[in-house]
Amino acid sequence: MTSSFEFSTYPARISDAERDKALDVLRDGVAMGRLSHDTFVRRVELALAARRSDELAALTADLPTEGRLSRLVFGTVAAVSGFGVRLRRAWQAEKLPKLLLPHPAAGHPLRIGRDPANGLRLSHETVSRVHAELRHQGGMWVLRDLGSTNGTTVNGRRVVGAAVVRDGDQVGFGRISYRLATR
Repeated sequence: MTSSFEFSTYPARISDAERDKALDVLRDGVAMGRLSHDTFVRRVELALAARRSDELAALTADLPTEGRLSRLVFGTVAAVSGFGVRLRRAWQAEKLPKLLLPHPAAGHPLRIGRDPANGLRLSHETVSRVHAELRHQGGMWVLRDLGSTNGTTVNGRRVVGAAVVRDGDQVGFGRISYRLATR
């Protein structure tokens, strides 16, 4: 029988925060090219199995840790570069003409292309005769490319097959672009 004054000789369990910090250092090390993929995988396995703080420290001892200043600088650069992309997209969106989405109850798709029989006729040399189709199905708007020569895009990405679109998205047919809008 042990008394209440005796303490366990087992070391304290590593906290999740300590383990996460070590994994972050390993992740940064492989991203900077200081660790090979195999070394990274092995060290992650060891970090997950570690029971003491000194075991974690040994796994990251040869890797530099990012200082507070460098984290601040890199975070600021990432935020600024992301802001530039968002600003450019917003600037373009305001200059684009609106393409009003048809009423969902219409039940038939809106065909887009150069052919006069289409619901939306675009007479531009980069638009195919039957270019794309906009359909309301399952509560969503779906834009489908119909095998056009110069492609259909949604927010700058080429549509392969079909893509879900919504109000505010930028859609392109060849070199003609619109911003989708509801009534």
